[in-house]
Amino acid sequence: MQNFWSKIKLTWTDVSLRKKILFVLGALIVFRLLSSIPIPGIDAVQLNRFLSNNQFFGILNIFSGGGLSNLSIIMLGVGPYITGSIIMQLLTIMVPALKKLYHEEGELGRKKFSQYSRLITVPLAAIQGFSLLAILQSQNILVNLTVFDRVTNLVVVIAGSILIMWIGELMSEFGIGNGVSLLIFAGIVSQIPSEVGQLLFTFDVSQIPLMLLFIAMGALVVAGVVVVTEAERPIPVTYAKQVRGSKMYGGGSTYLPLRVNQAGVIPIIFALSILLFPQMIGNFMAGSSNAIVLKISHVLASFSQTSWLYAVLYFILVFLFTYFYTAVTFDPEALSTNLQKNGAFIPGIRPGPSTSAYISKVLGRITLLGAVFLGFIAILPLIMRAVTGITAIAMGGTALLIVVSVLLDLIKKIDAQISMREY
Repeated sequence: MQNFWSKIKLTWTDVSLRKKILFVLGALIVFRLLSSIPIPGIDAVQLNRFLSNNQFFGILNIFSGGGLSNLSIIMLGVGPYITGSIIMQLLTIMVPALKKLYHEEGELGRKKFSQYSRLITVPLAAIQGFSLLAILQSQNILVNLTVFDRVTNLVVVIAGSILIMWIGELMSEFGIGNGVSLLIFAGIVSQIPSEVGQLLFTFDVSQIPLMLLFIAMGALVVAGVVVVTEAERPIPVTYAKQVRGSKMYGGGSTYLPLRVNQAGVIPIIFALSILLFPQMIGNFMAGSSNAIVLKISHVLASFSQTSWLYAVLYFILVFLFTYFYTAVTFDPEALSTNLQKNGAFIPGIRPGPSTSAYISKVLGRITLLGAVFLGFIAILPLIMRAVTGITAIAMGGTALLIVVSVLLDLIKKIDAQISMREY
């Protein structure tokens, strides 16, 4: 506890770190203010009734940072930007030039890569915004709108999505932590007071054992996420001795830490983004008068959290995205080349391709454990919901996973800043 308070004191006394934290807090305040500004033409009563009976929009509300609950100007949130990032990451596998840009051209290459993701965000925001506004209009939530009003609303929500993307980028650049993750985190945390109020309003003494079970499961999930996120597989590395002039350098030993979960919370966000599309298309097609289109919309709309197919696909997508994101962000060949250039080697392993193959083998094994754990934690709330019948659990479990992972990442980055200050 004493160490905790000393770190808090160091964090506040470090001028640079204090400015970064205050910048993030200021950006989050702006974000919450924007989420309270609604677009024109909303029927508030119909909106509340619609959101209370729709799990799909409840999950979509996570990605909008709570902006969808009152149809704010930032109702799309960071969803289009996340989708654009997924598309760009997928293209790195299919397009060698993009892979080279991301891995081999350093900071300048990554900046260009990020710029492409931002450019893709604009048409994606237009498509998602048009679809979402059409769904809301078909449900009589947006009423008495002229053509000009519809175009204005579409332009506003696209601009809102780009604005949120920009705020997230500023938070990453001038603040501390990942800006997009922090915006999602802020949206989840902002829902806690209303959720607690609703729970107290509907409190029943007979539900106390069930609530205690949920609290215990939540504590286990938090503990599991912390353990797996912090777990590492150290690979010993030895530096060869080098003679320069009359002095000898090197000869030391260290280790290469490979994290069990290299991808963090990104696979969960990616998987949810993909799973939202069938439901959005189904809701969009529901207003059609064509019998075939209506049948297709019912099939797509039925692909919700209540179906076992959703849980299976959710697990598979989280599993695959864990491997995929690890493969994109961690390059064993580049690591092997850097070790060889610096005169380092893994004891018992030949430098070059053998080292790369060994690192890939170890990384594949530990990522298997991380991917299975992450997939299980992702679908555990769905299993609990199926057993207990309480629909709010599914979204709450995903939110808990995101919150814990974002907090861990933020704490580690603050610790890194404090360590740099001490050095």
